[in-house]
Amino acid sequence: MKRFLLPLAAFAVLVVFLAIGLTHDPREVPSPLIGKPAPAFTLPQLHDASKNFSVADMKGQVWLLNVWASWCVSCREEHPLLVEFAKTHAVPVIGLDYKDQVADAKQWLEKLGNPYTQIAVDSDGRVGIDYGVYGVPETYVIDKQGIIRMKHTGPITPASLAQKILPLVKDLSQ
Repeated sequence: MKRFLLPLAAFAVLVVFLAIGLTHDPREVPSPLIGKPAPAFTLPQLHDASKNFSVADMKGQVWLLNVWASWCVSCREEHPLLVEFAKTHAVPVIGLDYKDQVADAKQWLEKLGNPYTQIAVDSDGRVGIDYGVYGVPETYVIDKQGIIRMKHTGPITPASLAQKILPLVKDLSQ
């Protein structure tokens, strides 16, 4: 009888951890970068590879870094919202084209619209690694001092834009 108690106790502990895990939103992945400087990078721009984009270019501005790719199904889902949001000019939206073919990215933007102020090309994904990207789309809110204030994993929705991103951008812009 006692030999069954240890496996039973281990099973009970496992069930408790599973139950706790099921109460968490899988989109709410904490980032160790929140409150820390955005990793510096300099990458070629999508529409003119002879020009570079750097995080330093955005110092003094609140901005969004949206990591996307033409092969990403979820990016297609959020894209119309980004296009509409960009028309408000509330904050610059910088695109990070992640592990993508330049020609495919350009074609995708021509077809669906371009919400980005600038687009940096991260063809090998090294910058994505620095930002802790594990899937696209991901969006970061970065303040005037270059500090990451929020990471949104998955497609931006009208609710997440209105309830989380815009209020934070407004607060950081003051």
